[in-house]
Amino acid sequence: MKVPYSWLREYSAPDLTLSELEHVLTLSGTKVESIQHHGIGAPEGFVVGKVLTCEQHPDADRLRVTTVDVGEGEEPQQIVCGAPNVAAGQTVAVVRPGAIMPDGTKLKKAKLRGVASLGMILSEDELGLAGERAGGIMVLDDDLVAGTPLVDVLPVFDEVIEFEITPNRPDCLGVYGIAREVHAATGAALAPAPWADDSAAGSGSEIPGVTINVEAPELNPRFTARAFENVTIGPSPIWLKARLLAAGMRPISNVVDITNYTMLLTGHPLHAFDLDEVAGATLTIRRAHDGEQVDTLDGQTRTLDADMVVIEDAEGPTSIAGVMGGARSEVSETTTRVLMEVATWVGDNIQRTSNKLALRSEASGRNEKGLAPEQALEAQAVATGLMLELTGATVLGGTIDAGPFAADPWPEVTLRLREARVEGILGLAIPRAEQAATLTALGFGVADAPDGLDVTVPGFRRNDVTREADLVEEVGRFDLDKLPATLPKRRGTAGRMPLDARLRRRAVDALIGRGAYEIVGWSFTEPGVADKLRLPEGDPRRSFVALQNPMSEDHSVLRTTVLGSLLDATRFNVARGNADLRLIEQGAVYVAREGEQLPHEHRALGAVLHGRSSAPSWGDERAPRPLDFFAAKGLLAATLDALRVDWSVRAEAQPFLHPGRSATVLAGDEVVGWVGEVHPLVARAWELEGALAAFELDLDRVVAHAVAVPYFRDLTSFPPVRQDLAVIVAEDVAADDVLRAVRGAGGKLLDGVRVFDVYRGAQVGEGRKSLALALTFQAPDRTLSDEDVAPVRDKVVAALAKHVGGELRG
Repeated sequence: MKVPYSWLREYSAPDLTLSELEHVLTLSGTKVESIQHHGIGAPEGFVVGKVLTCEQHPDADRLRVTTVDVGEGEEPQQIVCGAPNVAAGQTVAVVRPGAIMPDGTKLKKAKLRGVASLGMILSEDELGLAGERAGGIMVLDDDLVAGTPLVDVLPVFDEVIEFEITPNRPDCLGVYGIAREVHAATGAALAPAPWADDSAAGSGSEIPGVTINVEAPELNPRFTARAFENVTIGPSPIWLKARLLAAGMRPISNVVDITNYTMLLTGHPLHAFDLDEVAGATLTIRRAHDGEQVDTLDGQTRTLDADMVVIEDAEGPTSIAGVMGGARSEVSETTTRVLMEVATWVGDNIQRTSNKLALRSEASGRNEKGLAPEQALEAQAVATGLMLELTGATVLGGTIDAGPFAADPWPEVTLRLREARVEGILGLAIPRAEQAATLTALGFGVADAPDGLDVTVPGFRRNDVTREADLVEEVGRFDLDKLPATLPKRRGTAGRMPLDARLRRRAVDALIGRGAYEIVGWSFTEPGVADKLRLPEGDPRRSFVALQNPMSEDHSVLRTTVLGSLLDATRFNVARGNADLRLIEQGAVYVAREGEQLPHEHRALGAVLHGRSSAPSWGDERAPRPLDFFAAKGLLAATLDALRVDWSVRAEAQPFLHPGRSATVLAGDEVVGWVGEVHPLVARAWELEGALAAFELDLDRVVAHAVAVPYFRDLTSFPPVRQDLAVIVAEDVAADDVLRAVRGAGGKLLDGVRVFDVYRGAQVGEGRKSLALALTFQAPDRTLSDEDVAPVRDKVVAALAKHVGGELRG
């Protein structure tokens, strides 16, 4: 909520700087979000002027050349003006060269069609005093003296405090509510409430010819109405426009501006009907019918349901209660009679209506927080005074007060605040007299009790203060800087992440340690991502969980894979010149299950690699390797090896991976993920080119296979024996099958085996390849000899021939 500082000081003006006040209020719970500037950049250079002469520009039909008196001791200034209403003898607002305009620009001397202009004669919008472009200059009162600083006669310079008001404090959504907080926090005097003087009090309970019927009392505790006749519609005075603009609202007309001004001051929304457009002069408050439609003030047609509330006249719905008025009965330039409505609604019903219709307004934002019925007549009193003052209206009849609260006002609630309880919760003794003073300043009623205070809760805090602990908070929040600082009792406890969380972090750390960057993507995505990934019908990853109230179509379902968000991030980076990427993401994915209320949910870990493995360098003769299948598999290995998982890969297709360059990842015999190069058509759908590889793991399943507690293995001091084998196999035999055959035959003496070269050519024949294997043999208790290794080598050669059809290359 934005509050002009000058407006706030009319009700409570502490002897503090604005910065000091910000600190005090934020510390007491009324958080100041920011301090903003409204109006002219600085008051210097803005003065009152008198137009001495006004003549036609010699070379422009729409320009006038004026001389303006800008103050005693100054020569009259020549100013070229394009306003159609400028004339000699006027008192005007003038800005001199060098001054800072509201938009931040510095005014300079100028020549307009060859004629020098030493300043500007200003309109309302150029001073930030109008919501839209004005039709001419602003003409001031004739009794003003030339040279008077403009800031002394017009509200053209103000500071604006923006507050972050919590949902439990709707009383602070009005200027006077904030002033009450300032009064309690600083001790500054609080001016009488602006509704203390009600011009229409005691004028009766009827309005001639007007009828109000409340047919939904459970949703409308109170509905008040006052009528005004002889209303003159016109622009609001400058001071009112300035306050609305500073508070972030656009001036429209005097009646509409009065409703907005009153709402900002009291915190309670109002609505003005053109009484002559209210069919039958009757308003009925009822539940809407399913499918019923209302044309609202924003020009939209809204379709309602039976849980919403409407205000209707004899011709049908005219407003959505508590949210927005209807177009049919809005105040216009021809309005002469106004029916002013101030009503109280059930907060959660208004919130549901607003959310269901995707319709937010200043009124709904306040009504949904649950306003007190007592506030209705307070807003009526303020609006009545302004209507009489600014529109020339007279009150027609009295005040209609309908609804269950009007018939049976809600009882006041009194709570006991024990002095010992205050000290017990806060750890600080606050004298009873100080407690009473604080609560009184906040609007509570206070009476002495044997062990503390009996505190009567005001209506505007009814929903927030319901128990003794709430009162303790009220008296303690103004002394937060005095509360003793103590450490919680640990009692031997120590915080530690659970084992599965530590294993997941170990997996992520292994990838980050190899140059990957972790991202956090949306859990929401669009249904079209399944087509972009080429997922066939029936693929479980097409079983999306749809959101009931999505932010947009692009975020309307829960994701079934992290690949989509990783590709989104890759596209974003590549489009900005960052093409060599290793991105990883850990997050939940969701798959809807037919016939079950809850989806399957697991934590996934994915990676996308794009571009080159390293940047080119003058010292490298060869170009950097692309980040291909093997680069992705290398990162995958780093992850699974860090968790000590017994893993393998098996050639298998995925619809979004390149044919022949994809594999399924297994932990033991269980499928836990996939790895491969992204299909070119999928890459094209994300506007990506070049090397692009990825993998994704079901991290929950991987963690289940992890060896959480490592076992000790003695490092032997006996040297290993290395022997190389070159084995020829068919082209379609996987290297992993070769390694598996070697490991199966090598026994305990085989410490390791790896492929270090591949050869294809005439020496091995067409359709065949030669794999160079490095075998390492080692024993824990002795140095092996060639005689020890030879039988094992023979078993390996035999196993290669039997299982993969391999033969030694001569």
